[in-house]
Amino acid sequence: MASGNMNTVPPSLAEKPGDTADTGKLQLYADRVRVYPARVVGPFRRFKWAALIVLLGIYYLAPWLRWDRGPGAPDQALLIDMPSRRAYFFWIEIWPQEVYYLTGLLIVGAVGLFLVTSLFGRVWCGYSCPQTVWTDLFMWVERRIEGDRNARMRLDRAPWSAAKIAKKTAKHGVWIAISLMTGGAWVMYFTDAPTLVADIASLEVSGAVLFFIGLFTSTTYLLGGIAREQVCTYMCPWPRFQAAMFDEDTLVVTYEAWRGEPRGKHKQGESWEGRGHCVDCLQCVNVCPTGIDIRDGNQLECIGCGLCIDACNRIMKRLDLPPGLIRMDTVNNQVARERGRSVPFRVLRPRTIIYASILIAVLGLMVFGLGSRSTLDVNLLRDRNPLFVTLSDGAIRNGYTFKILNRARADREFVLTLEGIDDLTLSVRGGPSDVQRAVLGARPDRVETYRVFVRAPRDALAGESTPLRFVLEETMPDGERSVQDSVFRGPVR
Repeated sequence: MASGNMNTVPPSLAEKPGDTADTGKLQLYADRVRVYPARVVGPFRRFKWAALIVLLGIYYLAPWLRWDRGPGAPDQALLIDMPSRRAYFFWIEIWPQEVYYLTGLLIVGAVGLFLVTSLFGRVWCGYSCPQTVWTDLFMWVERRIEGDRNARMRLDRAPWSAAKIAKKTAKHGVWIAISLMTGGAWVMYFTDAPTLVADIASLEVSGAVLFFIGLFTSTTYLLGGIAREQVCTYMCPWPRFQAAMFDEDTLVVTYEAWRGEPRGKHKQGESWEGRGHCVDCLQCVNVCPTGIDIRDGNQLECIGCGLCIDACNRIMKRLDLPPGLIRMDTVNNQVARERGRSVPFRVLRPRTIIYASILIAVLGLMVFGLGSRSTLDVNLLRDRNPLFVTLSDGAIRNGYTFKILNRARADREFVLTLEGIDDLTLSVRGGPSDVQRAVLGARPDRVETYRVFVRAPRDALAGESTPLRFVLEETMPDGERSVQDSVFRGPVR
């Protein structure tokens, strides 16, 4: 497990005794130093528990929420229906043609993360990241079965025995059960949750569903139970560029070196004169889920959870010293406090204003688009082979593919008319022929495709390409209307 200041070589990658002296060459690989986080209580730990309970509750329970969308529509509130090519979010239904809304959600998520990081540091990593949440849950299970830090260390060093095998089996069994629930819950976002549970209970689940449940079960078990802090340190790209969102006014976990140094052991009754308040108890290191020493400064591995603050404040309370030797603070305020004053936390800064502006703009566009979007969409495609057909009476005919997308949950009826050329008539395959207007139906929540043939006198054409307009109007009062512009191709005059 790498640790140390971001500007120095982590100890796990540095030379160990014998790396060069014994072998004559530098060893480029070091074994993992296992981290045994100790139990801690305090405000930050309670907040982490609250975040864990809320986020896991949402994850596991959300697929069971129902939302009535009418007959023939799925009633699961959150569902990505791959066979039907739909995404449902409560009252919002996203079609494949509207994938840009999902792109907008990704932009909102990214910019929102930038904004929060610039204000409060890596709170996403410390409280909301799935890796953090499931790792925290797995460590709680481990602590309940194997004991706290010292007990777990002794157990791992002890030779294998019946008691050790029983504890390890129980721990991994619970981990696998949690992972299985996680994989199953994820698949429920892509299929109806009650139906999936019934299929699993009756052993009628498909191979594809079993594959994805197994995939997410194994990755949850591996990342949350086995890899843990190594995911944050070596696999996740976010720590590598999150520092670009930091500035001197970002709230991060800080150690007041000006107050804590020089550190050293302290006996009851000794004076604090000429020494710092840090007693080098290592409690801040012992409770850290990534195993770093925050006293070395801001580091790549720090996820900003604040558990070291809870641990340090308990020691300060025992020693009857002011809390906050380790605290959430800004660099500017740390410098000011060292000089005996303080500066307020600045929310409005150039970077936060830029992030907030982008966030508001994208959210505004998405809300406007969702609020003003039509339940009718029309797609018109002219035949290109052949461009036109000359009929026996000398008239010219063009073919078109006319698609009506009806997003409403009701049958609808439309009238199709043509504009732009005199004496036009149209024919619909399977419907009326050579008429001025045609009635087209659209079933609910689907795309209706019609083959339309337009006939025009040769003398009415302006040349080899004449503008033509298709007008589709709903028959009901105050119905929707769509106008599609195209061209009518004919021979060169």
